[in-house]
Amino acid sequence: MRGLSRASLAEVEERFNGVAGAADLGTLADELFAVADLFDREHGLRRSLSDPSVPAAQKAQAARVLLDGKVSPATVSTVESAVGAKWSRAGDLPDVLERLGVVAACAEAESQSRLDDVEDELFRFGRIVAASPDLRRALTGPSLPAEGKRALLNELIGGKVAPSTLRLLAQLVTHSRGRSLDGGLEEFGGLAAEQRQRLVAVVRSAIALSEEHKQRLAAWLRASFGRDVHLNVEVDPRVLGGFSIRIGDEIIDTSIAGRIEEVRRRLAG
Repeated sequence: MRGLSRASLAEVEERFNGVAGAADLGTLADELFAVADLFDREHGLRRSLSDPSVPAAQKAQAARVLLDGKVSPATVSTVESAVGAKWSRAGDLPDVLERLGVVAACAEAESQSRLDDVEDELFRFGRIVAASPDLRRALTGPSLPAEGKRALLNELIGGKVAPSTLRLLAQLVTHSRGRSLDGGLEEFGGLAAEQRQRLVAVVRSAIALSEEHKQRLAAWLRASFGRDVHLNVEVDPRVLGGFSIRIGDEIIDTSIAGRIEEVRRRLAG
């Protein structure tokens, strides 16, 4: 988000933080997802509730009439704050509500001491989907309706992952909102990491790393970047030796394959 929307996001997050502490976080996440999806579907409603020429109090009242008695007070309060804010574009309104739904789901996991599990499970699910084209088609294609995709997720991972993980994955596969599944998993994983102000490092190694090696690598990255780092480790035989690390747009490559590619680029130049 840019400019005006970034400032509005900070204001809405402050209001959200004030009501989330006393809310059922799982319910709050589900309801914010549902409202974001409603605003995505109903273009006229979204435009009217994000119109900067309409007084904030009038838009908040409209949202209250629309939602009161249908969702929890914490959700009503958050949506009132969101529609009362000013956004650079109308699409930022549902984006913010979905973002806060993700934050609520992650806060739920944190309250259950399972936020690390959620980060790991989102990453591992991405690897599972990458290895199964049929599963990817079923979860992202138009052949299965939303409820069918939810049922498939429940059959595959229900009871095997944290409730927050299942909640986040269900949102991604039933409401892609123009994202690829990979992009959505990366976005939600990043938001999960932000809950503890951590960076996410995707580590590709030719062999599985021991816990000791992971701890040493995390300590080195923490010292290098000045922030805690969550490691998502992917075993990839193509790495040959060493490992490569991606943190955002930055890549640290100590692999043999990376060195060979660097030599090739220099020779080509």
